[in-house]
Amino acid sequence: MTERELFAKYRETGDLALRNQIVEKYLYIASILAKKFVGRGVEYDDLYQVASLALIKGVDRFDERKGLQFSTFITPTITGEIKNYFRDRSRLVHLPRRVSELRNSIAAAQEELTKTLGCKPTAAEIAKSLSVTEEEVLSAQEAGGIVSLDRPASDEDGLSYYDVLPAETDAFERFEVHDAVSSALDTLTDKEREMIMYRFREELSQAETARRMGVSQMYISRMERRVLEKLREKLKKSMAE
Repeated sequence: MTERELFAKYRETGDLALRNQIVEKYLYIASILAKKFVGRGVEYDDLYQVASLALIKGVDRFDERKGLQFSTFITPTITGEIKNYFRDRSRLVHLPRRVSELRNSIAAAQEELTKTLGCKPTAAEIAKSLSVTEEEVLSAQEAGGIVSLDRPASDEDGLSYYDVLPAETDAFERFEVHDAVSSALDTLTDKEREMIMYRFREELSQAETARRMGVSQMYISRMERRVLEKLREKLKKSMAE
């Protein structure tokens, strides 16, 4: 049975025995990727468990009808989960108490303002309600985590940002995975592409991205929201055509 036939049968039947068969077939990828991150303060067994769980989730998410090889799809997915694990683990240890308290206040203010305004409040509106600066709000939100690369890039096609971002730092034209993504990225300016490179390929914080680009963190935060929305809308339009 070919890979495509195997996934098609699982998608149709939901047979767990079949899913386990697929998982066992590709466990070697989880092992290889887990070994790449050994030596960073986490044991191989823990990394292998994270990678294996990502593999299982990936099997459930994968759609063979999109024409993508599973190995191409699952490699960045597992890598993203491992990197997210490291980020979450690090921030649980190092997040300062003041920042943690401010984040809780921001969450409460955001919920209250959403009810009052009828829409999601801006960082400036949250800052005003808490009597802090907009920069402090953005910094506290940033401390909670970088945008996950496993987050869907489009509601329609199921691909994550990791699936559609280039594998090399100088290859914005190499988007064979998805024609719509290439078209969407063509609409970005050079500065927007540079920001995406730092934030999603090198996974730098907003603060570090701002430093490298010679702008403020607030500028990067606003640009990021604008660019992601632009890409999402472009992808939706492309998928509808």
